[in-house]
Amino acid sequence: MKFFATCPKGLELLLVTELTELGAAEVKQTATGAEFSGEIEQAYRACLWSRLANRILLPLIEENVETAEQLYDAVQSVNWLEHMHEDASILVAFTGKTDSINHTHFGALKVKDAIVDQVRDKTGVRPSVDRDNPDLRIHAHIYRGKLSLSLDLSGGSLHRRGYRTRAGAAPLKENLAAAILRRASWPKLAADSPVLFDPMCGSGTLIIEGALMAADIAPGILREQFGFERWKQHKAELWLALLDEADERKKAGLEGLTARFYGSDQDGSVLELAKDNAQRAGVSEVISFKRASVEQMVVPENSPGLLVTNPPYGERMGDESELMFLYRHIGDALKQDFAGWKAAIFTGNPELCQVVGLKADKSYSLNNGPIDGRLFLYTLYADRNDVKPGEESTEEVVAALSDNAQMFANRLKKNLKSLKKWQKQQQIGCYRLYDADMPEYAVAVDLYNDWVHVQEYAAPASVDKVKAFDRIKDVLAAIPEALDVNPRKVVLKQRKRQSGTGQYNKQASVGRFFEVQEHGCRFRINLHDYLDTGLFLDHRPVRHQIQQQSDGKDFLNLFCYTASASVHAAVGGARSTTSVDMSATYLQWAMKNMALNGFNSKDHHFIEADCLSWLKKQRKPAYDMIFLDPPTFSNSKKMLDVLDVQRDHVDLIKLSMRLLRKGGVLIFSNNYRRFKLDYELLSGFDIKEITQKTIDPDFKRNARIHSCFEIRWP
Repeated sequence: MKFFATCPKGLELLLVTELTELGAAEVKQTATGAEFSGEIEQAYRACLWSRLANRILLPLIEENVETAEQLYDAVQSVNWLEHMHEDASILVAFTGKTDSINHTHFGALKVKDAIVDQVRDKTGVRPSVDRDNPDLRIHAHIYRGKLSLSLDLSGGSLHRRGYRTRAGAAPLKENLAAAILRRASWPKLAADSPVLFDPMCGSGTLIIEGALMAADIAPGILREQFGFERWKQHKAELWLALLDEADERKKAGLEGLTARFYGSDQDGSVLELAKDNAQRAGVSEVISFKRASVEQMVVPENSPGLLVTNPPYGERMGDESELMFLYRHIGDALKQDFAGWKAAIFTGNPELCQVVGLKADKSYSLNNGPIDGRLFLYTLYADRNDVKPGEESTEEVVAALSDNAQMFANRLKKNLKSLKKWQKQQQIGCYRLYDADMPEYAVAVDLYNDWVHVQEYAAPASVDKVKAFDRIKDVLAAIPEALDVNPRKVVLKQRKRQSGTGQYNKQASVGRFFEVQEHGCRFRINLHDYLDTGLFLDHRPVRHQIQQQSDGKDFLNLFCYTASASVHAAVGGARSTTSVDMSATYLQWAMKNMALNGFNSKDHHFIEADCLSWLKKQRKPAYDMIFLDPPTFSNSKKMLDVLDVQRDHVDLIKLSMRLLRKGGVLIFSNNYRRFKLDYELLSGFDIKEITQKTIDPDFKRNARIHSCFEIRWP
């Protein structure tokens, strides 16, 4: 008998090898799968054991067709009662087209009508259509005027093993995971390198598939049903014998398994899915799962092994610039800790793997659904040139910087030297070191004690993507050398115009906070999870001014963010503080900042509201000092209207001044680079621009970082 196995693009050659290993004869590669021949047992075995195929089809006829009538007649040439009972349900899948048949739904309808009409004419019973669980699935495909009509012996796609009922974001299909492992020579590696590790395992597909392969467990053993089981010519005894054989092999495989399996992920909820999936797959006892971020990635044990992973690549999980450091960290960890290992990285954005900093032994194209993915294979050689037997080298090999990277490093060192005296006098640990000083390196580099926060300004579309990419690589290479910091403490993000709640959206879920201090105030900082860190460094002088002038006053902080200005006011002796923001996330952060400084009393209020709407409802002048620092632009769904600081600043100031007591001060600030205050419409107030006084030395290179004004009643 002739059969056809379908598979995703890029897996064809692997599928040919697999079918040959399963005993198939006359195996021939095609554009979307492989043809093979054998007894019906061979088709059953392929359904049960193929880790790569999507479907196993039994071809019925091939006919030249052009019109709907010819399609109908060709389908009727098959004796359908040899394959199905008269009361069976069917489902037709149709692909391809001709000049007359140019819609797949129409083609499927014609095939269905031909089958149903024939059975009804012969038996008087009309078969039904079942879209969810049909007794028989029929595949019809037309290419260049030739119809290929087949029965689907597999039923649903074979990549659905049955163990994965739920998955995390952007999961790999099981047969793609198996293909990645086979390309990486697993499970052959298990004999000499018996460890498999996925540091970003998600719902566990790669690690589970690896365990099934090493334990000789049939991938289809958990499936509830195959298409051939309701086929009229099904040989039940033969199938049960194959299942018994698979059960025996599973038992022996698990008993003789020597390989060890490790999966980790930073998301605890998705790890629970992985554990449940492993349990259903019958391999939970051999896999160790651990919650850990990529930054915490370490070799799971001393034995060599295979690290295999599918990191995010920007298609659905963030911008590629924000992911560069993730890939860089993977490369650093591989070079530092995984000597003697093999590594396999599958990504839908091959350019990101340049940042890994390792030369791939091989690479393969593999499709992940509609995404053109690429698999990179690496060998991590142990460098023994300077190491005597029995001794370990603790010396880290540092690659020489390129000329451009060295130029950037020199500028960082120069800036560091010029700011050192000021930074030491002010006892400041968080400051801006570099802000696009050199046009070709359009980044901002901020220091937060021993951490470095790098923001890449989004390049215009006219800038060559590869050149921009190379410059970021220079930046990431230069910073550790110039600043003497651990590469794992450098965090890269891309800065671009935010709209709606973009400034509030999570960029990651690392959940790592640490404490910094400024003028005696303590703050929680998070460099990974959000676009901003929790502390606007350019407002440091304004905050200090508020701290020095707030003693005994009632202080209002509008658009408060994490309420750092409110903390300064409280530390400065404010009688009360009120902090208003529409983000519940940042208000919770604000409360923790206040508590960190020992302020838990009812004198410090936090209000979740759209500031403009809240201001319109207030009438009483209840504050001696107000800090108004609106975003440049916001169209958040939480707001009743769009906020544009240039257009709306007059209304914001007038509404805020209604709440200011006589003798008080409103400090108005914003970060719009081209902002112009409308003095004419605000002529009823005493206004003094203090921008230059609120720019510390670390922002002198970019004096337009913000505008700042003191506004009082005459």
